[in-house]
Amino acid sequence: MSDANVRIPVEARDRLARIAASEGLSLRAYLAQLAESLLTPEERATRAERARAALREWNGYDPTPAEERELDAELDRRLATVVNP
Repeated sequence: MSDANVRIPVEARDRLARIAASEGLSLRAYLAQLAESLLTPEERATRAERARAALREWNGYDPTPAEERELDAELDRRLATVVNP
């Protein structure tokens, strides 16, 4: 595997290095592990579609885009009351 140089603020590099060290990893190994653990937007969309398909198959749940927006807004409202009582 070849290496790449990434320019980030020194403070961010130092913070990531401290986090990596606390987990017994080099910064290089930590960043590689982090990159493997995160999903790309395409991967997230694929997983979301699979989850929706599983719900439709399991119990017929198939909200419209408008219903999804309403549910998201309701969840945001409820979370806001917990975070900012």
